[in-house]
Amino acid sequence: MDYSGPPTGDVPVPAPIARVAGGRSLAAVWVNIAGGVTFRVGDGELFAKWAPAGSGLDLAAEAARLAWAAAYTPVPRLVDHGVGDGGEWLVTAGLPGDSAVSPRWKADPRTAVRALGAGLRALHDRLPVAACPFSWSVDDRRKRPDAPADLPEPPPVDRLVVCHGDACAPNTLLAADGSWSAHVDLGALGTADRWADLAVGAWNLGFNYGPGWEADYFDAYGVAPDPGRLAFYRRLGGVSGPAA
Repeated sequence: MDYSGPPTGDVPVPAPIARVAGGRSLAAVWVNIAGGVTFRVGDGELFAKWAPAGSGLDLAAEAARLAWAAAYTPVPRLVDHGVGDGGEWLVTAGLPGDSAVSPRWKADPRTAVRALGAGLRALHDRLPVAACPFSWSVDDRRKRPDAPADLPEPPPVDRLVVCHGDACAPNTLLAADGSWSAHVDLGALGTADRWADLAVGAWNLGFNYGPGWEADYFDAYGVAPDPGRLAFYRRLGGVSGPAA
């Protein structure tokens, strides 16, 4: 598996996920580079993530972050977490709204992009930095084995916030009226400069909506682009080039 996105073929159902379903239908809706799979249970009343052993995915970390963030902003409600049978699973309750990359919103990119910017700003404003037990700082991220070895000194922190940690378009849900409604996939949530989220969030737009949407994104967030911080945090995040 060399990409993250909807599966292109049949996906085996691990035994723990089958037990979660309890006879209800299961559909794999997302797979990632590390081998993780997200399944929709029934009509979407539950979603179950599976991380095979050795994948490097840490669903316990996501469970802890969901439990903390739920007091402040709309995120999936934690239902179950466990380890065994060759992997780890995380079960959450479904939420109203559609993915920002669903066909409806990919056909209306301006609405989607502006909702993404507004939603990220709301997340940053709502989550309390002083109460957050998780870090996503440059120093912490530099300790990862996949961190760039030649990363320059980071720019001064512009505004310290609780970052999403993967602020790409698929991780925001939109309501029927086009406003943001919730955030998902919070496994890397932690305190960091807001540009750590903004850099990757803006860079990712082109993959989902085509070029030319960064101005709407930054306008909806309420900030002017900062080329230096964007370049640094994209390099730290393993992406490069201008916002698409």
